[in-house]
Amino acid sequence: MTSAGIGEFCYEATRRHLLPRRDGPMLDTRTAGADETERTGANAPHRKSALAILVWRIWAVARLLLGTARDLLPIVLVVAFFQIVVLQRPFPNLEMIVVGLLMVTVGLALFLRGLEMALFPIGETMAEAFARKGSIFWLLLFAFALGFGTTVAEPALIAVAGEAAKAMAEAGIVDQAPSALAGYATGLRLTVAAAVGIALVIGVLRILKGWPIHWVIVGGYVIVVGLTALAPREIVGIAYDSGGVTTSTVTVPLVAALGVGLATVIKGRNPLVDGFGLVALASLTPMIFVLIYGMVV
Repeated sequence: MTSAGIGEFCYEATRRHLLPRRDGPMLDTRTAGADETERTGANAPHRKSALAILVWRIWAVARLLLGTARDLLPIVLVVAFFQIVVLQRPFPNLEMIVVGLLMVTVGLALFLRGLEMALFPIGETMAEAFARKGSIFWLLLFAFALGFGTTVAEPALIAVAGEAAKAMAEAGIVDQAPSALAGYATGLRLTVAAAVGIALVIGVLRILKGWPIHWVIVGGYVIVVGLTALAPREIVGIAYDSGGVTTSTVTVPLVAALGVGLATVIKGRNPLVDGFGLVALASLTPMIFVLIYGMVV
């Protein structure tokens, strides 16, 4: 082959991007480049989008934790001020306190997020569905079951009922046997739960009928004052505290969602005026029922 032929061959090979392989035919580098791009570059947008989603989720979790820590900061500052400045004492088991505080922050953040994702929407949705169903019986039954079920599961009520049983045992009103303590605490929990269920029934009827909330509340507290004069003094404080512990983490979201959902779907009702107030009733009726419980048991 002449030098001109060799030059023409090299030019043609370069133009067609042909490279020789050691053990096979000529390979078109354009095809090889396309295969390599398909293997490595085609998934690049997917990897970038997945990375962006991951970063966004991490930022959302971090923002949720920071918001919860900000809400807890005043409590931490108050406790730290009185412990260090007023009492002038170091924190006992500081490591355990820090770990516990971190657990509270994470737990509260997840709990609040769970409320937004599950309890509030399902409460409003079920209230609207029962209202559209048109059956007052099933709506009132659902309200009672909702109030009873959420209150029985209320952690604050479980703790207060146990402490109340111990206090009654120390006062000699209840026997010191574990079965007697458990029975008294269970009876107190069921009484409060039934009271909240009845409170929701009254609240739903108030929304349906359009009763003014202030008359219902004033009438309830008149009954509380009258029963306070008749009930044993040992039960009065427990009765008043039971009204507060029922409006805690589990009960309030579902009760509020029930009222707002009903007031939204019923014609002539304003969610701001008629939708709220169930929580107030849920804290009122337990005082009445526990005072009666103390007079009967």
